[in-house]
Order: sequence, then structure tokens, then C-alpha cells
Amino acid sequence: MKAVLKKYWGFDDFLPLQEEAIKCVLSGRDSIVVLPTGGGKSLCFQAPAMAMDGLAIVVSPLISLMKDQVDALSECGVAAVRIDSTLTGREKSETFSRIRRGEVKIVYLSPERIMTEGFTEFLRDTPLSFIAIDEAHCISHWGHDFRPEYRQLGRLKRCFPGVALHSYTATATEPVRKDIALQLGLKNPEVLVGSFDRPNLIYRACRRTSRLKQVCRVLDKHPGDSGIVYCIRRRDVDDLCAALRERGYRAVPYHAGMTAGDRKQNQDDFIAEKIDIIVATIAFGMGIDKSNVRYVIHTGMPKSLEHYQQESGRAGRDGLDAECHLFYSGGDYAVWKSLIGDLEPEVHAIALEKLSRMYDYCTGITCRHKALLEYFGQTLEGNNCGACDACLDELSLIEGSLVIARKILSCVVRLRERFGGDYTAQVLTGSQDKRILQNSHDRLSTYGLLSEFSRNVVRGWIEQLVSQGYIRKSEDYGVLKVPPAGWRVMKGEETPRLLKPPEKKARAAVSRAIKDSWEGVDRGLFEALRELRSGIAAKKGLPAYIVFGDAALRDMARRRPSTRAGFLQVTGVGEKKCRRYGDDFLELIKDYCVSHGLEVE
Repeated sequence: MKAVLKKYWGFDDFLPLQEEAIKCVLSGRDSIVVLPTGGGKSLCFQAPAMAMDGLAIVVSPLISLMKDQVDALSECGVAAVRIDSTLTGREKSETFSRIRRGEVKIVYLSPERIMTEGFTEFLRDTPLSFIAIDEAHCISHWGHDFRPEYRQLGRLKRCFPGVALHSYTATATEPVRKDIALQLGLKNPEVLVGSFDRPNLIYRACRRTSRLKQVCRVLDKHPGDSGIVYCIRRRDVDDLCAALRERGYRAVPYHAGMTAGDRKQNQDDFIAEKIDIIVATIAFGMGIDKSNVRYVIHTGMPKSLEHYQQESGRAGRDGLDAECHLFYSGGDYAVWKSLIGDLEPEVHAIALEKLSRMYDYCTGITCRHKALLEYFGQTLEGNNCGACDACLDELSLIEGSLVIARKILSCVVRLRERFGGDYTAQVLTGSQDKRILQNSHDRLSTYGLLSEFSRNVVRGWIEQLVSQGYIRKSEDYGVLKVPPAGWRVMKGEETPRLLKPPEKKARAAVSRAIKDSWEGVDRGLFEALRELRSGIAAKKGLPAYIVFGDAALRDMARRRPSTRAGFLQVTGVGEKKCRRYGDDFLELIKDYCVSHGLEVE
């Protein structure tokens, strides 16, 4: 298998859990494999398909995802095809003929197509090596992207007895994994769960103050890089995208209110790097296999940590450093709560719990990597991830947090635990709001106790106390209550952690991920290689990352190879790509080194 990996994909070794997942496929044992985005789950079924007799079937939910995967496999020399509605009758006929002649190793298709009676009969006459189901969480009601059409895949075991089923997903909690096994009728499946940690991602979360300014600050750190900006509502997408374009950023929108043709064009332009930024609702992303997304920005809170893990995980799929910024507000909670209000009672309860956990993450002030891992039932090794705002000391704690916390808790008590966070913050900051005056709350002893701070700062502290368990919110209207932990603070027995009011920092710390991924890389050569890659991709009509990923280009700029043998040692350079592109890249590396007085390998 290592020889296959090197020949077609140019990798020397497996990523964590890939070897175990591949052994399941080779042995014919059903499996459920959970690997984070960027963890290499596709290779878990693509690589063994090349070493086994017969045809491998891959069920995938989106045409764009199938196309990208097949294009990438073809570039590596793998005989892969797709069968979908975009193919002409002639193209479909030729594809079926190639399958009958045994010329194809992997075929991608949708869950609807594989279960049609005619196609099932066709496959019964075709020797199959195995069936892989990608994005398998879509089959579960507990999953965050449930798709009814996936339910029919439960008939696969009856249609193809003796053929092993392997399911793959990037985000699946234990209830989802159990449901996948149940719905697919898997027989004693091997369940392999990789670490959900993405150490190359740098997580930051802060309260939204000015959407446009905060987004632009991130964009200006990444000129020319590919990035995704998520908004909750369509109108926010349109407004933000228009504002960005007015300021000269190469951005396009993407949401369900656009025509299918416009959405496809914008997505294709993003993949082809004709534009840098796509501003989108969560309708965008599942079909994106773009490896060199350097940042993902959420301008509003996602509705669950599963969604956030998957959406933010679209950054840095090449294993290089990437940034994930989350700008949230208390209003986001109310928006999502309204949107999920019509769900069935059982599903609504699950969605509400997920929403609350997401809000806790936003307002929390502990390690982001640790918080995400704990949600998925895992633990972080060490005490400092070196790749989030908390561990990079970007979150400054205020001195005297016990005094501030006691003032806030006292106010909640004096308001008889009948009001929410916004109202409480107004009382504490001495607001002259009409409702406060009518309720005579301007006469409370806690009125104006924190008037030297802004209402947003005090509101943030309230949420931080909530996330640490010192204040509880009622489920109905978000009314604040003081639980036993809060009374311990009131007695001085526990001290909460509260953030300093925001202030400009002279210089942010550099994450470990950024340092490691640029170690030894000649940045000038990297940019020259990137330009060459773009030109080749444009001529071939391919996304640039399919020619070579950023990780391969950085390794070229680090090694500076001068021969084909040296070029084959570069991460991500397989035999076919070496034959196809080696001369052009080696010539550029040589010319660059000569002109800059550098040695080559």
C-alpha cells in the first residue's frame, strides 16, 4: 500500500488512522471511519481500490464534490469516473462501456442513482471490490446535515450481499456513529475515530462589533489567499459582499436565493482562483475539496459545534497553517432559536442543546482546541495548543474579576432573577432606558455599579460567567438565574475569569502552526511556483490545487530540487505528475536559484 501511495499520490507514509482504515477495506470488514476535514479520509478508500480486484463504488452527495475528486484522481493517474446528471448521453454510454471492459477502478455516484433498479442490476453483473459512503453522517437524524435520500442506502446490504460497506465522515458524535451502523445494517463494523484536533488551524472567537471592519482586518493579513466568509442570512451575504467589492476585494456571493447557474459560476471561479473570497451562507461548502483555503471567517455564530467544526475545517486541508475567525453576538442565538422553532419536539430539543453548546464555545475563555475536542469526547494533550486566542495570550484577563463578578451576580439577584443579559447590563452601566426608569431599577443599589465600562463589555462579562457556570439562563426567554456556583462566588469561595475590555495590542504572538509550515521555505520561490501553477491550471481548466497543493509548493521551495529523482521526493509529487509537470517546475527552480545565488538540491 505504501508503494501505491507513493506512485499515485506522492506520499511516503500514512496519516494517523489511514493504515487501520485501509486494512478494514482490504480485509472486507465493514467500517465506520471518522476523520476530521483534512485528515485524509478519501485516501482510505481510494488507495485500496487501486490494490484490489474489481470496481469500487463511492457514494457522494454532491456533483461538484464528485467532479473535483475524479479530476484530482485522473491527474494522479487513477482510472476514476463519475456518473451524474451533467454527463451527456454519449458520455454516459462511454463510461458504462469502460466499466464493462474493466478499465475503471473507482466510480462516483449519488445515493439516488445507486439505488435505481436499472443501475442496481447493472452493478450486480459487475465485480465489486467494496462500496464506500462518503459524508455518511447525512444518513442520521442525529447528524447535522441529515438527507432523506441517504436513508435508502440501508438496502445496499440486501442488494449486494457479501460486499463490504465502508462509511466515512468528518464529524460524527457517538449517537451519530451508532445510527450510521444501524441505518446501513453494518455487520460488526470496525469503528475508527481519529482525533478531531486540527493543530494547523488557529481559532479565534470574539464579540462582533463592526462586521465589515473585523472582516477586512483578517482579509488584509491574507492578500491573494483563498478564503471563505460565512454569514447567517442571505441579505448579510449580499450586503457584505457588495461592501467588500466596493473596497477592491475580489469577492463573490453564494446563497440559495441565487440561480443555480450563478452559484455554480461563483463556486467555479473560486476554485479556479479567479476570485479570492467567497461570501456565503452555510449552503456553501460541502462540495468543496479546495485544499489551500487559508482562512475561514464566520460573521455570525453557527448553529452547532458540528457545523462549526466542518465549516471552519474547510481551511487548511493541505495541513498548512490557516486561520478561523468567529465573530458572534448574543442576537445570533435568538436568530437560530427562531429558525429551529418549527422542528419536531424531539429534534428541537437536540437542536437547542447544540445551539447552547455553540454559544458556550463563543463566550468561553479557555483553549478553543480543548473545547472542541471535549465536545466530541476527546482530550487535548498538553496544557497549551499554541494555536488559539486563549493559548496565544490574545485574551487578557482583568484583575479584580471577583469584585466585578460579585457586582454582576448581585444585580441579577436584586432584579429578582427576572431579566435577561441585555437588561442586566443596562442596569449595571446606569442606562436611562425608559423601561429601567419605569421599573424603578435606577434606584437599586447595583444601578450604575459598572458605569465606567461600556454596555458591550459588561454584556460580555455576563456571557463569560454563563459559560463558566456561575450564571444560568432559563430556556424560555434567557432570564438570568444564580445557581449554586454563583453563590459560591458571592461568598468569595471561587473566583471566575473575566476578559479585559478590548484594547489594541502591539504585536500578536505567532502560532506554532505558522512557524512550522514556513520553516526553511524560500517565500520568493514559493510565490514564483504559485504563479507557474496558476498558469498551468488555467490552460488545463483545472483548479490550481489539483495541479499541486500549497504543501507541495512549499516543499519544493524548501528542498529546491534540480533533478526528477529529487522532484519525486517532494511531498505530493507522484509519478504521473512528475512526468507531466516536472520539467517546467525544475526549470523555474533552477532559474530562480541561479538569479538569487542559491544552491539547488
